[in-house]
Amino acid sequence: MGFAFLDRWRTRRDPGTAGPSGTPDPGTLDEMLSECAMLREQASDAGLVLDDSAASLQALDQLMPGWRDDPDPETSEGLGHDAGLYLGTVIVHSIDGARWQQLPDGRPVVVLASGRELDVVAMGQGWAAEGSPELSAVYTELDSG
Repeated sequence: MGFAFLDRWRTRRDPGTAGPSGTPDPGTLDEMLSECAMLREQASDAGLVLDDSAASLQALDQLMPGWRDDPDPETSEGLGHDAGLYLGTVIVHSIDGARWQQLPDGRPVVVLASGRELDVVAMGQGWAAEGSPELSAVYTELDSG
């Protein structure tokens, strides 16, 4: 399965790796999806280090949502996208059997061992725009089975 966005990312990181990716290396895909630069910068500005842990999701939920007052809608959308990818990163790193998968339309989702697909980007955008669902609550529900 090819990941077009992975090929674009690889080209930016190493121009010698452009072209069809076939089956992407899961480690490379995890690394790419976990970048979340905008969210990590926002968290760092607030004194929060995102360490890919469930505790960091709780800390994110406690941040004052100043970005909601930003007149540029891309700020909230970008942070929401990153928040969803970060939620997915925490899930993939800490819940057995969870993995990333790309849907035919190009969206990344997290697939649990049960086969359930989670549109974590949509969850993150809801969190950024409205504060719901709380990222830590999503994780807690999944971790408790």
